[in-house]
Amino acid sequence: MSEMHHQPVQVGESGNGKYGQFVTVGRHVMGADEPPAMGGADTGPTPFELVMAGLGACTTMTLRMYAERKGWPLEHVSVVVSLRRVASADGKSLSDRYDRAITLKGPLDAEQRAALIAVADRCPVSRQLSAGVAITAAEAG
Repeated sequence: MSEMHHQPVQVGESGNGKYGQFVTVGRHVMGADEPPAMGGADTGPTPFELVMAGLGACTTMTLRMYAERKGWPLEHVSVVVSLRRVASADGKSLSDRYDRAITLKGPLDAEQRAALIAVADRCPVSRQLSAGVAITAAEAG
């Protein structure tokens, strides 16, 4: 998962309401939109929900790979990702926080469960979001 084998993601307006988008990744196509409260038609997840989906997928895949490498009896892993605004310690600013509630099924002992939860922070998407990333924009030519 850590190799850089990501294909470009193409996003363009779908014509489904003001903000509806088609997101194309190779042969996969999905929608994105804003909810009606934001002027959208709710034809797909919001951009933040897509980021949350990426974090959740990366987390579960990383835990599955780790458990397989260790030969641990992880039968099923799932995660619920939520996003919230939290106040700084001094209460003067807000920042975004992703919370992951991870469910591990299988006859794992307490040490294995603790190790898997700790490994969640090592998934590549979690590391990238935690560290920050440079983002550029230029007109296509």
